[in-house]
Amino acid sequence: MKKLFVIAFCAFLYLISVQDVSAQIRSRKIKKNNKRISNYRGRKNTFGKEKRYNYVGVSLNAFNYFGDLAPLPSKLSTDISFTKPGIGIFYGHRFGPRYSLRASFTYGTVSGNDYESADPNDDNAKFRYVRNLHFRNRIKELTVVAVFDLVKNESSYISRAQITPYVFGGLTVFHHNPQAYVPEDSGFDEAGTWIDLQPLGTEGQYADLQPGDVNESIKPYKNIQIAIPLGIGVRYRLNQVVDISFETGMRYLFTDYLDDVSQNYVNPSRFTGENADLARYMSDLSQYPNDPVSGNARDLSNPEISEIMNNTYEVDGVTKIRGYGSESRDNMRGNSNEKDLYFVSTFKVAFIIGASFRRAKFR
Repeated sequence: MKKLFVIAFCAFLYLISVQDVSAQIRSRKIKKNNKRISNYRGRKNTFGKEKRYNYVGVSLNAFNYFGDLAPLPSKLSTDISFTKPGIGIFYGHRFGPRYSLRASFTYGTVSGNDYESADPNDDNAKFRYVRNLHFRNRIKELTVVAVFDLVKNESSYISRAQITPYVFGGLTVFHHNPQAYVPEDSGFDEAGTWIDLQPLGTEGQYADLQPGDVNESIKPYKNIQIAIPLGIGVRYRLNQVVDISFETGMRYLFTDYLDDVSQNYVNPSRFTGENADLARYMSDLSQYPNDPVSGNARDLSNPEISEIMNNTYEVDGVTKIRGYGSESRDNMRGNSNEKDLYFVSTFKVAFIIGASFRRAKFR
């Protein structure tokens, strides 16, 4: 009996000790949980998969050009009358409350003409009027931009804001091909047609330039170029799945040959090869009496214009207006210190697709 009593008593003490240890462990867990609860600030709201969506759309665009054939020697000088239409398609993905990524393909044209844009009675434009150059350039661009909304939307596409201003920036790869119109009375087989200017090398890209020539190190420019698109816009929710928007953006270029004009004139004798005669002719149209495109006679009544036109001399057996059509550091055909630009203003219609959120339905 004594042995049984001792065993029972020991078992009792063991149970008490186990319960005490368990109680201490539970107490520690409670304190730890209480501490977690006291420091809890709520779960961070995330833009889940159910809120993300894709969209596709079409755009109607307006292209404007800024460059060496602008009305004035100003970086932002342009001729609004040369605004050209364009079209495009795009695809986008919204992956955050403010962020989306958009890819687009756009086709449009930029152009310029000294006869149309430069005022012969303006002291800052008369030299451009005498220069008498022109171009058109059909641009095909592939652009990817990140779009940042200035109005945040943590909810689904159904609850997006009615009006949302935004900014965007990214990368553009574009193909361009500057062309010029060969005057109908020029005597060339190409007369009366638009020709590609890049193969001609109007600034000596394919000419036999000599050491010391101003354009000595010139290289042919590429038809495929890159640009940096930057812009602003505003988007309007037309209905649950359709947005319309208007935006305007600049394409910052790394080339000055959007208009085939950048550096200095080349002496006529430097042009060589099968296209030499046509390149020589198209590189300098200052003495041509008409607008090469329309054929309209130029206004040469301004005495200052007449004085410039009559100040001629001969180089390589060819009569040239002083300051035009021959190689010299002062005979600038364009300004290579500033790159060309073009602006694209766009009206877009976007259709939301692939959205997984569904509004609950009730009777």
